[in-house]
Amino acid sequence: MSGCPGCRGCPPGGNPRRNPADYAIALAGNANVGKSALFNQLTGVDQIIGNWPGKTVERAEGILLHEGRRIRVIDLPGIYSFSTYSLEEVVSRDFIALEHPDAVINVVDASALERNLFFTIQLLELAPPLAIAVNQVDLAEKKGIAVDTRKLSNLLGVPVVPTVAIRGKGIAALTAEISGLVKERPVPPQLRYGREIEERIGKVQALLDPANLRYPARFIAIKLLERDPEIVRILSAQDPGAVEAADVLAREIESIHGEPSCVVISAERYLVADRIAAEAVTITEPGGGRRRSLTERIDDLALHPVLGYLCVIGVIGGLLVWTFVFGAQASAFLAEFLSQFEQYEPVISGPFMDILWNGAFTGFVAGVTLVIPYVLPFYLALAVIEDSGYLTRISVMLDRGMHRLGLHGKAIIPLILGYGCNVPACYSCRIMESQKQKLLAAFLVTLVPCTARTVVILGLVAAFVDIWWALALYAFDIVLIIVLGRIAYRAVPGESVGLIMEMPDYHIPSPAVILNQTWARTRSLVWIVFPAYIIGSAALQAFYAAGLLSPVNDLLAPITVLWLGLPAAVGITLLFGVVRKELTILTLAVIFGTADFALVLSPVQMIVLALVSMLYIPCIPVILVLASEFDWKSALVISATEVLVAIAIGGIAFRVLALFM
Repeated sequence: MSGCPGCRGCPPGGNPRRNPADYAIALAGNANVGKSALFNQLTGVDQIIGNWPGKTVERAEGILLHEGRRIRVIDLPGIYSFSTYSLEEVVSRDFIALEHPDAVINVVDASALERNLFFTIQLLELAPPLAIAVNQVDLAEKKGIAVDTRKLSNLLGVPVVPTVAIRGKGIAALTAEISGLVKERPVPPQLRYGREIEERIGKVQALLDPANLRYPARFIAIKLLERDPEIVRILSAQDPGAVEAADVLAREIESIHGEPSCVVISAERYLVADRIAAEAVTITEPGGGRRRSLTERIDDLALHPVLGYLCVIGVIGGLLVWTFVFGAQASAFLAEFLSQFEQYEPVISGPFMDILWNGAFTGFVAGVTLVIPYVLPFYLALAVIEDSGYLTRISVMLDRGMHRLGLHGKAIIPLILGYGCNVPACYSCRIMESQKQKLLAAFLVTLVPCTARTVVILGLVAAFVDIWWALALYAFDIVLIIVLGRIAYRAVPGESVGLIMEMPDYHIPSPAVILNQTWARTRSLVWIVFPAYIIGSAALQAFYAAGLLSPVNDLLAPITVLWLGLPAAVGITLLFGVVRKELTILTLAVIFGTADFALVLSPVQMIVLALVSMLYIPCIPVILVLASEFDWKSALVISATEVLVAIAIGGIAFRVLALFM
């Protein structure tokens, strides 16, 4: 029968997959071998947990996207054999044999290889495209057990990859093997048993009609000799002669060995497993008998379930402190230096020159005092962390928490960048695999208080209310990101995929790499930020020259005065903040004629204004980046959502705070 259009072929007895980019793999193995940890690493986010059709056995499924291939990953129940004595064994056997996954990944425990290989041998009897993940090699090494994965691969005739799933090690190599398996679908070789067993398997297999078989012929023959009740029931209706012949041969085995045939065949499997394990496993002194590498010793701390998170907090906190401390000093120096040029009047006077000089030059100053003092040091420090190899560890440590937002550990990179500037942070969302995750990450990034919003929070709340109220705003923002992230994850269409990141060794960062990465990121930022600031400032200056400020304040009064409880003049300051957030506080000082905001605003009003400024809309450069990276619809939806959220929360905050302040 010819294949359907776009078909890449139908497995025997299976259904064609019409989309060549769609594949399915299964994770199979004993219980407690780290299979779930490996499943989480491969899929991570959009995991579907339910029951198998018509069964009470739990089914977990997720998506892996690799090299353009969309791979469905099914986590089979942890089992020890393919008998029919439990539902878990039945659903696992039937999925592999009847659904014909493109590959099966057998997860085994490195410290108990012989026991795990008993199930591996049964998998080989089902003959799916197979790879072995030898997991928990770090724990085996601590027990003095070393597995030669290359030799194990030669003995089994299938790819073998060492992994430490809980730490994300070996995942990239395993994913590469998966990609090759689903493309080639190789049939694994069959391991041979003792002569009297193999002779009788061959005799039963010769009696079977391949056209009537739901399972591989060798697997059926072995199960008939074992007197598997389910297989016997199926074949009794289709080929009773084969069942009777197999029963006679099973009695011959029993007469030779004096044991039930199922026990004899199980013993054969254990003999094969023992022989393979004896050749592939070396027992050494605890710790592997070798000096552990620097990377392994550092990872004991960096990936520790408790101390690892403390390291992450320390590094991220240090990165932000370095950026803000250095940035504040450098920004003040640059602002003072550039302010001396403001005293020079343009040679040609008039409204146009006022717009050009007061507007465009102000926008230029805003760009210089942002990029050089805040963004450059942030990117330099980030490049050092990245090139050293530690940034990958941060992503792995935070991977599980990011799942709750529909993202994975890589998303921490744009979120950290967001504290410096949302523009490059939105650009860096390109590292996410799926379009849904890119959009989710960009949306959450725009909620992160950048350095410009930090100026507003510190200049209003920390300076005139209390530093603890300023910190409370940051804490509230984190909570809001989590809540809105969960809502957006369910609302945004599309799928999320898992984290696949190589774990490089630690090394001393290269100055050339650091400078190249910093310049590449800063260059893309400059081309967006400077034109937006210059054009936006000039446009607002023209707005002012046309005498439209008062009408704008009146138009916004129902929101600013009635709902948010702020002075009417604040309306235009929020409009200026669309160009750059710290212009909110600068225009506030100009309008009221004082920088002592305690004279014109109450503590509640300052907190509310800082809260709204932190949330209400991305600045113009961020909106342009969102439009260029996604589309204008996405940029406008994100902007409108944040405006509504800021107004709603601001009004509620005003009423709640007014009760006790």
